[in-house]
Amino acid sequence: MASLPILSSAARPGAAAGAARPTVERILQGARPSFRAAYAHVPFCSHKCHYCDFYSFVDSEDRQERFVIRMESECRAAAALYQAPLQSVFVGGGTPTMLRPNLLARTLSALRESAGWGAGVSAGPGEQNASGTSSQPREFTVEANPDTVTEEVARVLAESGVNRVSMGCQSFHPHLLKALERTHNPESVPLAVERLRNQGINNINLDLIFAIPGSSLADWEADLQAALKLEPSHLSCYGLVYEPNTPLFLRRQTGAVLPIEEDLEASMYELARSTLASAGYGHYEISNWSRGEQRCQHNLVYWDNGDWFAHGPSASGHASGIRWKNVPRLTDWLESDPWSLVQDVESLASDARTGEAFMLGLRLIGGMELSRVAELLAQPGGARREAAIAEALSSGLLERSESRLRIAPHALLVSDSVLCTLL
Repeated sequence: MASLPILSSAARPGAAAGAARPTVERILQGARPSFRAAYAHVPFCSHKCHYCDFYSFVDSEDRQERFVIRMESECRAAAALYQAPLQSVFVGGGTPTMLRPNLLARTLSALRESAGWGAGVSAGPGEQNASGTSSQPREFTVEANPDTVTEEVARVLAESGVNRVSMGCQSFHPHLLKALERTHNPESVPLAVERLRNQGINNINLDLIFAIPGSSLADWEADLQAALKLEPSHLSCYGLVYEPNTPLFLRRQTGAVLPIEEDLEASMYELARSTLASAGYGHYEISNWSRGEQRCQHNLVYWDNGDWFAHGPSASGHASGIRWKNVPRLTDWLESDPWSLVQDVESLASDARTGEAFMLGLRLIGGMELSRVAELLAQPGGARREAAIAEALSSGLLERSESRLRIAPHALLVSDSVLCTLL
């Protein structure tokens, strides 16, 4: 998901210079959130890849147990805010599966219980609730690096109720993994998939990256075919992004790394679209494909601009138009028990919330219902956005049917140019 502008809490109107950072509890007072999901960030990694701009590090102090104790405390506090059960919980990082198995089990148990799922979760549609109606699907996702999915880790995930695993395989070519500074071997991916399936976890996403420096269209086609051979339920295919302040960005600035040609990157994206369509995967978001209805429920909460809670250092959350980011330092987060200190907070004005709704909704391949578009255009800033939509329709970047507005298929790779005019 594209990053959103965040206003530093230190720069908010009325914030006194040098004032203590607020906590999550404080910024949510009076917000009346309706949390549908929770994201938990585990910052530990075995190696910091040079393209990664997420908060992660190699922890030489072995603070895993302190992290888990603190996470358990935060989960107990957050549970009081939820209208359980939650629709989804997503555990990302970093590498969550780097936690020692007993500590991983404790973390997942705390998150599961705070979500109102009790001893386990349903892998399919939600169970009957007290009123006899079906609750929302319960999706419990954990990110993993392939080489961390041992038989013991796979067993812990399954016994903890995890029903979806997202693995960052990125490429099946050793020379491209080296270019990304990834440390796993391609052979570890099918082995990890097998171990998960042996434990009954069949909803598996594979992350792939294209437009890696030094890659060819043939390399990318081989990566797609290798992934399809494993029959994942979901695939995420991302063009390599040179995020500011990462080592990869600096190497590009100095000429040490040369990006591939834009035309080649576009050909790679189009190849992904045609190849995955032929294999029966539905393209439902700019970078995401699924088999059948196995779309990522957690990400759909983001794209629907729903409310989700943020656990862990540097995790970002959203509630009733308020966006916040927990303090991105493990030491500070450990000391702010049970509510995280907040480094950045933004309370969106009506115009900004409208623009954000467009930016998120139009990422979906099906686009937005025209009734929703009309509702948003009736808000402040509507005339400006209506003109931008008319121009994009005229240039062919947007398409309108009888019921929906969407980004034209040929314009998906340059969607940011459309979305920015509506933001």
